[in-house]
Parts: sequence; structure tokens; C-alpha cells
Amino acid sequence: MATLCRPSVSVPEHVITMEETLELARSRHADHPQLPLALRLIENTGVKTRHIVQPIEETLKHPGFEERNKLYEAEAKARVPAVIQRALDDAELLTSDIDVIIYVSCTGFMMPSLTAWLINEMDFDSTTRQLPMAQLGCAAGGAAINRAHDFCSAYPNANALIVACEFCSLCYQPTDLGVGSLLSNGLFGDGIAAAVVRGNGGTGVRLERNGSYLIPKTEDWIAYDVRATGFHFLLDKRVPTTMEPLAPALKDLAGLHGWDASDLDFYIIHAGGPRILDDLSKFLEVEPHAFRFSRATLTEYGNIASAVVLDALRRLFDEGGAEDRARGLLAGFGPGITAEMTVGRWVNAGGDAR
Repeated sequence: MATLCRPSVSVPEHVITMEETLELARSRHADHPQLPLALRLIENTGVKTRHIVQPIEETLKHPGFEERNKLYEAEAKARVPAVIQRALDDAELLTSDIDVIIYVSCTGFMMPSLTAWLINEMDFDSTTRQLPMAQLGCAAGGAAINRAHDFCSAYPNANALIVACEFCSLCYQPTDLGVGSLLSNGLFGDGIAAAVVRGNGGTGVRLERNGSYLIPKTEDWIAYDVRATGFHFLLDKRVPTTMEPLAPALKDLAGLHGWDASDLDFYIIHAGGPRILDDLSKFLEVEPHAFRFSRATLTEYGNIASAVVLDALRRLFDEGGAEDRARGLLAGFGPGITAEMTVGRWVNAGGDAR
């Protein structure tokens, strides 16, 4: 059975604080009729700091989609390899041991995918499969884990590499003045994460069952409007209410596995915002402390899209991991509205989680 090993995470060196974000909103949108509401929503996110690939002065400019996408590619190539190498080292594997690279990102576009460049640059085998995913948004972190699980289930001796690269700051649109857009400007951050799923061995989460659920008729609640100026993020005010219909899907997945989703040992959840975690605590009937890893990611990095789930898992490792055979749930939420969910047990290298 496949084991999700310790993730490696990196955030850029440029930092913007909550106070700086609020002051920018006040100075740039002083005449906005809904500014007080936007400021209150940004404050309520609980995001204290975010990391971005450029100084804020450059981030606030818009040189055009072409230049931004060139920057996305340059920054990805400059930053991703080191993150991958740490993930491989933590999993005690070499590039030659990897059978598939699953690359997820929704903040820039490349064809061929960065996977092709990585295979050449880092000396992965030329037979390494490539699975880039670009249109699942924040849910892609969970989807990448699930597709790695599927791959290692189909090929029991195989190893999968997951890479999430998100530069949300490159999607800033100065002309988007809706409350949802202003909130997003204070919520999203940049980050890169990578993790290995080993077909055999390894310490981490032994993946046992995965699933996906889409809330019907919500495909326009989180979306991109693609224009000449790039990706314009659309966020419906109903998004924070989605945990009420998604919590039963999480319960159903755990139930199929013979587990009670309200009584697990650890929870690794995509932190889209504090309301998501508050409501999930309520509807899953678990203590708020269960989501401490997700809250820490949100507080320190903001919403780093598909990389959130991997960073939250990294924090569990940093805490010392879980007891052997501890039962857990991992989930990512994103456009669709889609949930990508996994249940599994903690296992130490050489251990048996059956």
C-alpha cells in the first residue's frame, strides 16, 4: 500500500503582513463603497503574513499576462528543484526511483509542462510518466495525492512524486474591485510543496481509500474569467457555506472504510479560510484543535492553493508525526465545488498499518 511521505515546502522571501495589506486596501480603494466590509473580511481571515515572489511594489503592477507568465516559468524553474530534492531525500529515494510526476498549479501556464523540464534538468528517467493538472485550483493538492494513490495501487512497486507550485500573487488584477476580489487580495499567498508517495516502505500516511465529491450546480462559485490580462479570480459569497454539504461526503468516505469521520486521530484539511475550518469542526463534530495544522498554514502563509494540504501535513511531521496506526483524513476543496478526500493510517518505516 502507498505511503505519503514527509512533504517539503518553500515560500518566497518577500513578506506582506496583515497590517500592510489593510493599509494598501485603504490607500488604493479609499472611495470604494464597500471598503469597510472588505477590510473586515480581510481581518477575519486570520492571515498574519503571506509570502510573494516579488516585492509588493512590483506585485501591484500589471505588465501584462505575457510578462507575468514568463515570470511564473522563471520562478518555478528557479525554486521547484530544491523543494523536490528535499522531498526525495526525506523519502530516501533518488530521481531514478520515481515512476510518475504529478504537477499541480493554477497560477501560470506552460506547455510542455514543467514536468518535461524537470525530467531533463534533474535527470529523472526518460520513461517517467507526466501528469500535469491545471484546472482543479485549491482541490488539486488533494487530487494529486489521490492520483498518486491510484497509480501506486495499479503499480504496487512504483513511486510517485507530487509537486504543487502556486504563485497566486501573479494573478493580482488591479481593476477587479468586487468585494470577493478585494478579499482574495488579502487571503492568497505563494508557495511550493513536494512530496513522494512510496509504493513500498516509508514513514507517513499509508493511503487506504480516496474519493471525490462535487456539489451540484456550483461550478461558477469559484472560477477564472480568462481575459487578455490573464486570470481573473471569481469568488462567490456562498463559498464559505460549502462545508455543510461537503461534511457528509467526508463522513461517507470514512464510513465506507468502516471509520467514523468524527472520531479520527488527525485531520489534514485545505484551509480556504477560517469559516471553512469552523464549519467543518461543527458539521464533523470534532474539536477545533483538530485543524491546528491547517490554521497554522493559513495564519503564516495565507491560502497557498494546492500546496496547503501538503504544508499542513508537513506540520504534522514537524510535531513528531502520529502514533503508529493512527487514523486520519486528508481533504482538499476547490472549484466545482469539489472535494478530493483520502483516509489512511500513520505508519513508520518498516511498520505495518494493516
